[in-house]
Amino acid sequence: MTARTRRALFVPVLATVSALALAACSNSADIEEQSRSESGGSGGGSAIAINTSPDQDRIHTTVSDEAVALLPDGAFPDGVLRVSITQGAVPLGFFADDNQTVIGSETDIATLVADALDLELELVVNDWSNWPLATQSGEVDATISNVTVTEERKELFDFSTYRVDQLSWLVPADSDVDAIDEAADIAGLTVGVGSGTNQEQILLAWDEENQAAGLDPVSIDYYESWSDVTLALQSGRLDTYFGPNPTAAYAAATAPEDFAVVGTVNGGWPDTADIAVATARGNGLAEAFTAAINHAIDDGTYAEVLERWGLEAEAIDRAETNPPGLGA
Repeated sequence: MTARTRRALFVPVLATVSALALAACSNSADIEEQSRSESGGSGGGSAIAINTSPDQDRIHTTVSDEAVALLPDGAFPDGVLRVSITQGAVPLGFFADDNQTVIGSETDIATLVADALDLELELVVNDWSNWPLATQSGEVDATISNVTVTEERKELFDFSTYRVDQLSWLVPADSDVDAIDEAADIAGLTVGVGSGTNQEQILLAWDEENQAAGLDPVSIDYYESWSDVTLALQSGRLDTYFGPNPTAAYAAATAPEDFAVVGTVNGGWPDTADIAVATARGNGLAEAFTAAINHAIDDGTYAEVLERWGLEAEAIDRAETNPPGLGA
């Protein structure tokens, strides 16, 4: 079969998000312009070209007979897969240059799942806090919005994994810091982080480990605005910023003359965490969704989507249904 072009319907519901939890700019053109205007370095490398127009020409996969066969009887009687997306997180989900059409890596993953299941895709933009209710109530069939698998969430939802939960260390392109792989690598550095985040807890644990080993302590600065982060990096007030990998990887990929990612840490450190499609527990959709993702992995379209948004570091080898979650 050949891939069929599907129209992604767009239903705005509510899209108020916190600045650093889900990045700060309204579209990628803003973040690229912002990173360049705040640049103090002349680094090298070639920036990836990102299409931020509403005409996305999305990557499509073919129908997976295996995935379709796993759908429960009577599922999707109208042939429409409704997926909750949170906008505001470049490059995961954000408005295109028309400030109306939602685009990003998460919408592209949703497109692959709909293609493989032979369904029309309808994107429903929800505030992050609303995705659990929207998914449980049946307002949407699934949520694809950077949701981490946890044991607590598994009490209410089934999961189909599609990305590794990664955090990363972002530095200026001309930084002397070329690798951060372990706690000792940040000794004596000034590190930016979001308050109350999982990455803050990891940073504090690494700093405690360093001080116990007699190494220099970390100086920690807290940030709520992505624009403040980029300005602090470019002005030299920060040696590195520790935060969600998608936003950092996007900044480095679109403006390599300004930024570089010098290391990643799993978001569940010291355990492993996964990002997954969330469906209501027990409704029978998860196995079909997992098969749909594996179909896209097998034919290469999954890798194309991640490469398009600079997220190759978060690729998985195979999708799993309900793997062990954080808190296990």
